[in-house]
Amino acid sequence: MSDTHLITHRRLCVFAGASNGLDNRYADEARRLGSMLGARAFHFVYGGGRTGLMGAFAGGALEAGGHVTGIIPKFLETLEVGNKAVQELIVVDDMHTRKAMMYKGTDAFIVLPGGLGTLDELMEVLTWNQLGIINAPVHILNIAGYWDHVVGMLHHATEEGFVHSKGLLHFCVADNADDLVDNLEQQFAN
Repeated sequence: MSDTHLITHRRLCVFAGASNGLDNRYADEARRLGSMLGARAFHFVYGGGRTGLMGAFAGGALEAGGHVTGIIPKFLETLEVGNKAVQELIVVDDMHTRKAMMYKGTDAFIVLPGGLGTLDELMEVLTWNQLGIINAPVHILNIAGYWDHVVGMLHHATEEGFVHSKGLLHFCVADNADDLVDNLEQQFAN
């Protein structure tokens, strides 16, 4: 393991589903990743919910001493049950404001399994990286092969000339929390 001082106080934006999915490995690995990164003094910003993989990740990070900020729109606060356990829960008017606040000052993005909202966030940050609007790597946690088809589609779109190859330089895929943490440590060591 590299020196943890290299990654102290880095800001990570985490995208994750508000559901646990059907496989217990999703929530277990999300919580484990949160715990591993929380112990490394990262600052996290995420969608603000206490349910699903969002809640599992945030819970693991909080238990390990991580600093967690949740950002949730008013209309979702009730649906996703805003997480009052985080150090800061910001309620905003809409999804656009939520995403803009989540992206601001982010050193890297982490994408856990999730639904359409998570897929939307993933595609947006990949696009914004390709266009140079942001410059922050995207780390996809591919628990149980969840993202295999999406990653395959991205490579196919590149091979067919629809995605500029530099767009794919800003993301890496890890099959488990240990590999994702190693990837982050390598990113911040450079």
